[in-house]
Amino acid sequence: MQKEFYLKALLTTALVLLVSVNIFGQAVRKYSNEFMNIGVDAAALGMSNAVTANSADVNSGYWNPAGLVHIEDKQIALMHSSYFANIANYDYIGFAMPIDNRSAIGISVIRFAVDDILNTTQLIDEQGNINYDRISLFSTADYGVTFSYARSLPLDGLNYGINAKVIRRIIGKFASSWGFGLDAAIQFETKNNWKFGVMARDITTTFNAWAIDEDEFATVQDAIEGQNQELPETTEITIPKLQIGIAKKFIIRYDYSLLAEVDLNVRFEQNNDIISTSFASITPAVGFEFGYLDMVFLRTGVGNFQNELQIDTNERISFQPSIGVGFKYKGIQVDYAFTDIGDQSVALYSNVFSLKLDFSIFR
Repeated sequence: MQKEFYLKALLTTALVLLVSVNIFGQAVRKYSNEFMNIGVDAAALGMSNAVTANSADVNSGYWNPAGLVHIEDKQIALMHSSYFANIANYDYIGFAMPIDNRSAIGISVIRFAVDDILNTTQLIDEQGNINYDRISLFSTADYGVTFSYARSLPLDGLNYGINAKVIRRIIGKFASSWGFGLDAAIQFETKNNWKFGVMARDITTTFNAWAIDEDEFATVQDAIEGQNQELPETTEITIPKLQIGIAKKFIIRYDYSLLAEVDLNVRFEQNNDIISTSFASITPAVGFEFGYLDMVFLRTGVGNFQNELQIDTNERISFQPSIGVGFKYKGIQVDYAFTDIGDQSVALYSNVFSLKLDFSIFR
């Protein structure tokens, strides 16, 4: 039984490695750097990521850097979530501060990783003997570092922001890559408190260049006979994406509030979104936040509408609902979100926790 277990582990590890190599081996991939699209901040995730227009804190560095102009003091944010039965960990830290009364800067770091993967590709030697000492561990990790700048324009209510992104991706000793890209965004608020936001991600396309260790690659390239015999291509390009949002906050009897936002997420490709053409595909997201005394919050939202092909070849529309709660006291805010309630879509779902600290609490 133990021998069969390690034989299965050997095959599983080889498949994981070969699939990973094959994934980054495409010269131009539609879904490169997808870990950068998961989202940050449990408050935003509880609203199904429909925050492009109303984002106005440290997390705006991710959602819409133009929103950074609204912060009045230094802020820091932390988030953690796990996926695939805690196999993969997703972590985020962000920091932002105003420069003057018209501009602000920020930096954020995202890490999505699977750690301590068993490398059993050398478990069986050339004579067919099993040697457990030949088992090693490796990690596959994706890092995204974003530098943000925001500034208010002379037109009252209009702000803009830009992001410069550095991407680092590592697959054990087998391969690693560096990538670079830019985002641009605007926000506009009318005198009657309607908010509009546009976030253009990867506007120059984000370019990733991979370096492959040929010696390490040689240890796995023949793991499945007849497959993946050649070294893959070493470049990726992430195509641009566009998020457009409109939001408004309603005050109900002084103590209660309702924030509502509708976003359209646009990819310039044809996929399974509910609106799909050869030029672009669009899926909406709707989010709500009910607040009491600007202290306690209940959030919900729905997004990621997709046309899913079923086993019987018919299509059905799937979606990803979310809920969340939050508590804020002075400069400390704690939020929780649960995404994809009832497993209504094939998207990742998780319990997400985040913390935000405003340095004004120390005044």
